[in-house]
Amino acid sequence: MTMTKNWAGAILLAAGLLASGVGASAELRNFQATDVFGAKLDLNELDGQWLVVNYWATWCKPCRKEIPDLSSLHDDRSDVFLVGLAFEEIEVEAIREFLETYRASYPIVLVDVYEPPAQYGVPRVLPTTILISPEGERQRTFVGPVTREMIEQEIAEAMSGASAGTP
Repeated sequence: MTMTKNWAGAILLAAGLLASGVGASAELRNFQATDVFGAKLDLNELDGQWLVVNYWATWCKPCRKEIPDLSSLHDDRSDVFLVGLAFEEIEVEAIREFLETYRASYPIVLVDVYEPPAQYGVPRVLPTTILISPEGERQRTFVGPVTREMIEQEIAEAMSGASAGTP
C-alpha cells in the first residue's frame, strides 16, 4: 500500500511540474502568433537570445508604466527579445489606438483570456513577466511590476552562475 501511495504521489508531482512548465523547456519557445499589426511571430527562431514574455493589459497602470523601460531593453540588447501578451478582452483596433500613446517597440500579441498560451500559464496578477534563458529554461517569473534593471540583473546573475560552473 505504501509503495502504491509513493508512486501515485510521484506521478501527481510529475504531472504538476509538467503543467506548471517546469522541465518543459522546448515548450516555452514553441509559440507562433500574429501581432496586433499583422506581423508573424515565431519564438522558435530566437537562437541564443533571452526571451522576455510580458503579460499586460491596457487598463493596468503598472503595465503602462513598464512599456518605455521594456522597450529600451528590447531595443538596446541584441541578446534579449521581448513579446507583450495583451491579456484582456479587447478589440485589436483598440490596442492599436492605445499603442499610439504608449509606444511599445516590441511585438504585442492579443491572447485569449480563456485560453492563454499553455506554456506560460494564466497570470494571477498583471503585469506578470517570464524570463526564459537562451536554452529555453524558465529562469524567473516576476509577479507585479518589473524594471529593465531587474531583468538585466537576473540575466547577469544567471550568466555569472553559468560561467562559474565551467572549468
